[in-house]
Amino acid sequence: MTERVHQNPNLVFSVGTQVVSLRDVTGRGGQILAGHGSVGVIVESSGLGAGYRVRFPDGVEELLRSDEVVMLACFQEGEIGDPQISAARGNFFDRVIYRCVVGSRGYGLDDERSDTDYRGVFLAPADLHWSLHGVPDQIECHATQEHYWEFERFLVLALKANPNVLECLYTPLVEKTTPLAEELLRMRPAFLSKLVYQTYNGYVMSQFKKMQADLRSGQVKWKHVMHLIRLLLSGISVLRHGFVPVKVEEHQEQLRAIKRGEMAWTETERWRLSLHTDFDRALADSKLPDRPDYEAANNLLIKARRLAQAAELP
Repeated sequence: MTERVHQNPNLVFSVGTQVVSLRDVTGRGGQILAGHGSVGVIVESSGLGAGYRVRFPDGVEELLRSDEVVMLACFQEGEIGDPQISAARGNFFDRVIYRCVVGSRGYGLDDERSDTDYRGVFLAPADLHWSLHGVPDQIECHATQEHYWEFERFLVLALKANPNVLECLYTPLVEKTTPLAEELLRMRPAFLSKLVYQTYNGYVMSQFKKMQADLRSGQVKWKHVMHLIRLLLSGISVLRHGFVPVKVEEHQEQLRAIKRGEMAWTETERWRLSLHTDFDRALADSKLPDRPDYEAANNLLIKARRLAQAAELP
């Protein structure tokens, strides 16, 4: 399904944007010059909240507030591709086929303040997935720390070596599996490839650059630094052993020291650079394929779509 055009409430429209008026434009004596729903083009943008000068086809111009216009593309869509409509017609949390615990508890780095983070996969009924509205890529409940990906979205992220998704497949803390989910777990090696190097490395490097800026302002989030080091350790292990080590064991005390802010930044940075060198070496020696098994993932997706036609959760 084509992705919806979203109108961010903080977006400032540029000159030339086609918009629809959400109110009547009237002249002297109350005469309607451009009715509600008229199409115009922005000829002057005054910035967020200040409004726009809109010109209509007959040359009439009017200053309209930000909440009095909507992009033409958004107006045309209406309910097309709106997954919230499908969500209102069925409880996707009842369609969860896989639930596991990740985060600090999954890593074995939790303390008395740690939350329990639940992640997993849901499979929408076929009629909702095939509908004009589609289904959401993910659902979440902040109160219970639950986050679930739609089946296809989960597969795509796993194929791209997304670390959060790969950890879901390998965490030892599994709370729910259906037969389809068990099949997914059995084929988890199919998602591992040398893409782990690019995905993990790129994420760590970009995040550390931001944290160096945080360091200058004295606002380093040491928990995040710890998880980035952990991610590098994990990536090295994946390339060497073909397995995602979710539970931290060998380096647990060092990681806890970083989390508590007890390891100096210079020492942490030195360790990070050393791990990047190890990561390069692990890539060169890795026996993993260059790319994951797209065919196996595609076959499982097709099977899941067929099973979703049944009333019972597969």
